[in-house]
Amino acid sequence: MRRTLLAGGFLVLAAAAATVADLSRLESSLSADPDNIRFGSEYRQAVIQTKEYDRSLKFFEKLVADHPKSGNAYLNYGFAYVDKIPVAGSITQVILANTALSYFTKSIELQPSWIGYYTRGNSYLYWPKIFNRAHLGVADLEQAMKIQKADKLKSYHVRAYISLGDGHWKMDDMAKAKAVWREGEKLFPNNAQLKARLSKEGDDLKAYIDDVLDPNKRVDTDLHEIWEAK
Repeated sequence: MRRTLLAGGFLVLAAAAATVADLSRLESSLSADPDNIRFGSEYRQAVIQTKEYDRSLKFFEKLVADHPKSGNAYLNYGFAYVDKIPVAGSITQVILANTALSYFTKSIELQPSWIGYYTRGNSYLYWPKIFNRAHLGVADLEQAMKIQKADKLKSYHVRAYISLGDGHWKMDDMAKAKAVWREGEKLFPNNAQLKARLSKEGDDLKAYIDDVLDPNKRVDTDLHEIWEAK
């Protein structure tokens, strides 16, 4: 397994095949720099590889207790719950998703950011309509959109266009959904997910988005785009 040393000598995984021993080294790096969003993301990807989800949750529980003002520590703590959802039963999935939302909220309270609003907003979309949470997702995603429009265009900004459109679709506002996806397509003309949404209608579109928002599928919580785009 290849490894990369960052400033300060902290260890970060650069390839697959993580081991439990790697987790200990990554935990040391993150404990020394709890607000480092890259260290947190790399650690969680190693956890997924080793399937040490409970270890990760215990580690982040201690990390936020030791660093209660670290917004990114809470963000990654929330993601750690999301990472466990695909391997949990349906009832446990609801508990994990709800807990993740609470930590995303804490992260936003401490450190409002694009990734915080986008993450919480996108998370709301995975809830079935009966829970009536899509409007909360739209509100967060609109906030993320305001932040990104005030910034220079970055590759990950396409995610907000995709998810905000999905939120409007989930609220049965097809006109707004299509408008947001088209706006995103102008900026990201080669994005396959936007093209797929704009090329489908009715039941075909529903089947596509339902598949995307299937809670039994693993959500990509690798945040490499965030630091690579800086």
